[in-house]
Amino acid sequence: MFEAKNLSVSYGPVNAVKNVSLSVDSGEIATLIGANGAGKTSTLRAISGAVGSRKGEVYLDGKRIDHIDTEKLPALGLVHVPEGRGIFPNLSVAENLEVAWAGAGKRSSLEESVQEVYALMPILEERKKQGGWSLSGGEQQMLAIGRAIVARPRILLLDEPSLGLAPILVNMVFETILKIRERGAGILLVEQNANIALNVADRAYVMIRGEVILQGSAEQVASDHNVMDAYLGKLDTT
Repeated sequence: MFEAKNLSVSYGPVNAVKNVSLSVDSGEIATLIGANGAGKTSTLRAISGAVGSRKGEVYLDGKRIDHIDTEKLPALGLVHVPEGRGIFPNLSVAENLEVAWAGAGKRSSLEESVQEVYALMPILEERKKQGGWSLSGGEQQMLAIGRAIVARPRILLLDEPSLGLAPILVNMVFETILKIRERGAGILLVEQNANIALNVADRAYVMIRGEVILQGSAEQVASDHNVMDAYLGKLDTT
């Protein structure tokens, strides 16, 4: 359903991403894991066109989309939830969702789209009149994901959804991610917590210094102890 081929990203003389290729099927979670500075976030930004200097090809349903402006991609079904959440703090929860719905091309009714978000994350319905600034970190992350859901994504790019959250909130966020997968979306997940990433993912890619050095099913990657211990530390995959 989604494929990126030979992605490369440069920041001046620094090659942050080097010929990375990956794919995600419908209803699948693929995770991109690696140490800080491995190039994971830059890979997501290359896919969504949020970097100035990139090379490579990006396909959705077999159609090449890397020439399309970033702001037009949600209407095609590709939605990026960046690290740092990126909500509008001065707008209410409901207004944040409405802005995201409008920006995604209004492919379904606003009420239907918003109710879908509230069904997945009831806490957002309870907070719908509150400003984004007043939400907890976990609630802001839920809102960032909710903004993506109203766009009806075919492929959802998630960058560090657990960053800075308490364990109970991390569990809530990942329960929501699993529900999104059940609805048929493909998810490309960048997550510093390799343990939780490999436990929820179907497929995994390990990045080191801008390159994918290992790929396979999440179970296969987690069982490669030489790579895991050397680059990510020992994992508890029980």
